[in-house]
Amino acid sequence: MLRHALLSGTLAAAATTAAASLLSRRATGSPAAALNATSHFLWGERAGRRDSYSLKYTAVGALANYGAFIFWAVLYEALGRGKHRSVAQALFDGAAVSATAYVTDYHLVPRRLTPGFEMRLPRRSLAAIYAALALGLAAVNILSSEKR
Repeated sequence: MLRHALLSGTLAAAATTAAASLLSRRATGSPAAALNATSHFLWGERAGRRDSYSLKYTAVGALANYGAFIFWAVLYEALGRGKHRSVAQALFDGAAVSATAYVTDYHLVPRRLTPGFEMRLPRRSLAAIYAALALGLAAVNILSSEKR
């Protein structure tokens, strides 16, 4: 299960990072701004003001997000219990985990532990980010069902 979670979590991280970067570029002119803001748990509010790529902000934000996506991927894989999912079931499970992540991230944890995207992106952009999470989690199942 952990091997599957590493794969689905990595795809979810890639999809979500790509979405956040595109949305960040549109909103701020900088693709790094939203990812930098995710390092606010360590660097505080100044992380949300940083526009350029840096090891201090961007790398820390990317690593923190990657860890979070692996965590959510473990939940996603546990829902499937090692069984092959249909595309519909994979999308449903991905959406369920993504919705759980959103509620946890923005309604249960302290502000310092939120993803930080909200510091640089309009609130409506969060829907696209969590949709990318759902699709990224389901991607392995979707791609493997196309090979059949």
